[in-house]
Amino acid sequence: MFERITNYFRGVRAEVARISWPTRNEIISLTALILLLVVLVTLYIAGVDLVLGTLIELPSRLMG
Repeated sequence: MFERITNYFRGVRAEVARISWPTRNEIISLTALILLLVVLVTLYIAGVDLVLGTLIELPSRLMG
């Protein structure tokens, strides 16, 4: 049992050693890209919400 656990962790260590980690510049670039996309999607959703909210309230404004 102890040998199986030891072999498992050796395998995990070997797999982690084979991972190609991103460079610092890649991390910074990808983080900036993600933040930009979050801002753009937020603005899009806010715009759609504003337009739909205005369209839903339009009949009550015209009638009242």
